[in-house]
Amino acid sequence: MVKVFSVEMGSLAARKGIRVGDVLVSVNGHEIRDVLDYRFYLTERLVRLVFVRDGAELIAEIKKDEYDDIGLDFETPLMDKKKTCKNKCIFCFIDQMPKGMRDTLYFKDDDERLSFLHGNYVTLTNLEDRDIDRIIEMHLSPVNISIHTTDPELRVKMMKNKRAGEVLSYIPRLTAANIEVNAQIVLCKGVNDGKALERTLHDLACIKPKLHSVSVVPAGLTDHREGLYPLDPFTAEECEACIDEVERFGQYMNQTYGERTFFASDEFYIRCGREFRDEAFYDGYPQLENGVGMCTMFMEDASYALDCLDEDGFELNCERSVSIATGFAAYPMMKQMAERLESKFKKLRCFVYPIENLTFGKNITVSGLLTGKDMLAALKDKKLGDELFIPANSLRTGVGDFLCGMFPAELSDALGVKISACDGAGELVRRIVGKE
Repeated sequence: MVKVFSVEMGSLAARKGIRVGDVLVSVNGHEIRDVLDYRFYLTERLVRLVFVRDGAELIAEIKKDEYDDIGLDFETPLMDKKKTCKNKCIFCFIDQMPKGMRDTLYFKDDDERLSFLHGNYVTLTNLEDRDIDRIIEMHLSPVNISIHTTDPELRVKMMKNKRAGEVLSYIPRLTAANIEVNAQIVLCKGVNDGKALERTLHDLACIKPKLHSVSVVPAGLTDHREGLYPLDPFTAEECEACIDEVERFGQYMNQTYGERTFFASDEFYIRCGREFRDEAFYDGYPQLENGVGMCTMFMEDASYALDCLDEDGFELNCERSVSIATGFAAYPMMKQMAERLESKFKKLRCFVYPIENLTFGKNITVSGLLTGKDMLAALKDKKLGDELFIPANSLRTGVGDFLCGMFPAELSDALGVKISACDGAGELVRRIVGKE
């Protein structure tokens, strides 16, 4: 049972007299536990909703098109509490967070509903047989799974959850029911790499064609690992070996199924200095959110934006000086883009500054985990020009603050420069030359 939080004016629900505060009990005889139940059973053309108001049962029957919404919102997006993570993974990033940050950053979710709604990855340890049955009944596909290893004993060791091995049996149940799987492997040096990785890739390859994509990403290691399982970063040579292993399986899958399926994250390529693969390599970027192909996509988008400026006949007629703040991982790519722009527009000066992550440590080089304090420390004595561009993914969606709680306006005041957050290469190129 879930309480109605709002009713859209003029909606089907409003016309049936449903009010804020009413408690939804069932749809077409099915008890409603959460948003998945609600959305699934609401797809019928004729829906019979049972509510409770002030202790009395009310019934509303609504005729509609198959996928029409009826205009109800509930107290939480899931219509239920988020499921918290019951694992204690040896590589967990949240366990490595510095103290004193906002409370929401320390919350660990492991909720299959967020997998279907927002693309989150889940470990399966929070699921029971009835949850798998519901996924199959509703044909909720794909399921995004944090696999890490297909060795049951090793998975228990890595996740410190006695169910971590046994829940792997859910995967063949899902694929047998035509549910597709995306998988993520967080690679830990000396733990699930080498022969263990080879086994995992082989086992996952066996569930093709229901295996859609797999990413292999290095564990993020901060400076705040006191008392945690000892892990070391991969060397350049070890990154090369990992890429070779993943690409070997990817080549086999491409030859057999016409899809590469297995991908090493950009970070492996960056750490060993290997060139990124071209756009065609990434099969439409199915693992973009796990850092696979982001650099290639960025450079492709930047080139396209430059071509569009040419087609529009754009010219920079006045002197313009700007700067870009970025992580060390993206610095070479950003520097290359800036040099192309300066070569094309002679009146442009574009400074690019790699920002050391003082909050999490030097091993964390991605732009999205930079804080306002990191940027202030690195840029306070630098030439910033007329405008400073920062990565939009370093800011909290809907709020706009950095992980440290600082807002861009505060950073702007401290540095004495206009600050703009950019999301994507196309927007960044246009803003650098002043077209937006």
